[in-house]
Amino acid sequence: MARDAGKGEHGSSQRVKLQRELAEACPAFAPNLLYLARFLLLSDEPDAEGQDPFAEIQRLLEQAVQASDRSAPALVELAYFHDSIHNDFKKARGLYEEGAAKALETLEDAWAGLLNSLILEMKLQEALTLAEHAEKVFPDSGRIMGAVHEARQAAVAAGLSPPQTVDS
Repeated sequence: MARDAGKGEHGSSQRVKLQRELAEACPAFAPNLLYLARFLLLSDEPDAEGQDPFAEIQRLLEQAVQASDRSAPALVELAYFHDSIHNDFKKARGLYEEGAAKALETLEDAWAGLLNSLILEMKLQEALTLAEHAEKVFPDSGRIMGAVHEARQAAVAAGLSPPQTVDS
């Protein structure tokens, strides 16, 4: 069903029908819910029940937020919807803030892991560059600061940095 939803013309009724069927069959598949909501917002497709198309889009976005455990992409999509369609910037702001916080958590985890990988692969110049950025964005993160310290120590040990620049 998902593979068939990707075939055909971008605005085809068949595609929307298949995506709606997928949303019914797999209501926890947030990527489809987000894609369908975006598609409906940008297309001239009628609502499934012939009602206000924005009601279906909002339902899909709220379902995506719930199904994705309030993931950053789903929160931001719902925020955009409230901001641009309903002009409800106050509700959108809270969603934007929550989405940004979730995205930052993910970025912190990714950078800490990437720093460790770069150190283990001895790609120390890349590790030092990332460490500089990560330190600025996450100065209070124990994971990040530990990885920054390790990157600098490894660079000193490899002769890439003089000892006085370690944790300056």
